[in-house]
Amino acid sequence: MNSYLAIGGAVITALIAAPYVLPSSKTVERTATIAAPAEEVYPLLASSKGFQTFNPYKAKDPNLNIVFSGPQEGVGASFAFDGKDGKGTQTIIAMEENRSVTMEIDLGPMGKPVTTFTLEPKGDATAVTWSTKSDFGMNPIGRVFGLFLDGMLGSDYEQGLALLDQAARNKQA
Repeated sequence: MNSYLAIGGAVITALIAAPYVLPSSKTVERTATIAAPAEEVYPLLASSKGFQTFNPYKAKDPNLNIVFSGPQEGVGASFAFDGKDGKGTQTIIAMEENRSVTMEIDLGPMGKPVTTFTLEPKGDATAVTWSTKSDFGMNPIGRVFGLFLDGMLGSDYEQGLALLDQAARNKQA
């Protein structure tokens, strides 16, 4: 009987401790070549309204509610979102003209992932990398959630980058 209790206790301890050996952060990243120069792509990234031209969540949820706040573009430009996949805010927190735009996404109790769009000129095109880093700290549920994050977000980023390519092409026309 005591050996069964010891084995049971060890199994329970292992199950409780297992999430803490998982990574405390996760980065999801996708890159695509956009058929427009960085000078054409950057303004779409540097404003909350520009972001809506390629927002993959807006494409997935036609009832997604978007409310803008702050300046129209640049650091501090922000929007609140509320839809079937959740609610929160997204705010531009740093920029380097024609090179990068960084945004903080406040998901309330689910955390504050940081998204960065990096632009690399490629002749008349631009390689755009969309990356998001989520930090789970010591949250065991977040650490387990991190195992599935790439599968959950990756296809959305691929769709968003395809929509960004289309929006940049439309801007040039």
